[in-house]
Amino acid sequence: MIHLREVGLRSERGSSGVDVLRSISFDIPAGAFRWVLGSSGAGKSSLLRLLNLSVRPTTGTMELFGVAVPRARRSALAKLRRRTGTVFQDLRLLPELSVFDNVALRLRLDGMPEDRIELEVTEMLRWVGLGRKLQARPPQLSGGEQQRVAVARAVVHRPPLLLADEPTGALDEPQAVRLMQLFLELNQMGSTVLVATHNEGLTRRFPAAAIRLERGTLLTDG
Repeated sequence: MIHLREVGLRSERGSSGVDVLRSISFDIPAGAFRWVLGSSGAGKSSLLRLLNLSVRPTTGTMELFGVAVPRARRSALAKLRRRTGTVFQDLRLLPELSVFDNVALRLRLDGMPEDRIELEVTEMLRWVGLGRKLQARPPQLSGGEQQRVAVARAVVHRPPLLLADEPTGALDEPQAVRLMQLFLELNQMGSTVLVATHNEGLTRRFPAAAIRLERGTLLTDG
């Protein structure tokens, strides 16, 4: 599903660029679960931005779902994005929309019938503990509640590839464990799941292979 060879990513800052990823090579098969580990600034978020196609590699080759990303047309990249769910570190909820509509947006863009959207979104929000907050707007929620909305939005269409960037940062331990159980259920249903985290307690409780980064370079690939 994921194939990287000698991938580098350069971030342009002012008159000079910074190499945030250097010579990254690994393969991840369909249906795998991987932790993405490393200290702050190691390159975890940059790697997930590559995989969710927010940016393209500066150097090297990268394939997702068998598609060569650097050479792909915009229409092909759009199709790949629809097969990917992302929990962003900054959440990116739309403040003017209700919780229900934030989660439903992806399904509406995919053309799902409204009656089925209501069932899918309501069930997912109940699962993450927000069944009574369907019509609330993100600014009315706590940080942990907003994070759960972002997770529900990312997984409601059961994506073949799920990328989560520090998804438990605003959650207490029971909520974080429940969220990981959701990710593992999705993984057991066939989705490939990558979770970037600093939470060592979670990685001990849910042991799995890990991609470990340090200063933009790969230490271990799982």
